[in-house]
Amino acid sequence: MAYLLLIAIMFFSSCAHVTNIDACRIDNPYGFWSGLWHGMISPISFIVSLFSDSVAMYAVNNNGGWYDFGFVLGSGILFGGSGKAS
Repeated sequence: MAYLLLIAIMFFSSCAHVTNIDACRIDNPYGFWSGLWHGMISPISFIVSLFSDSVAMYAVNNNGGWYDFGFVLGSGILFGGSGKAS
């Protein structure tokens, strides 16, 4: 049963809309510091993105690993990191 569900999910996700990022690449890509900032404001961005199509949580035009690292670090700073686990 789980295999059928997995196949159905993969089948329907293959029809998902693909965003063309060439229009976003007119400026320099976002780096570590922008990823850090976007991670810290991610809850606000998420709420606004539910009501507006012009706001996104994650910058498509980024430089890859450093932006991702900053985003995760910013989200970790905002939500307390692993300090609450101890």
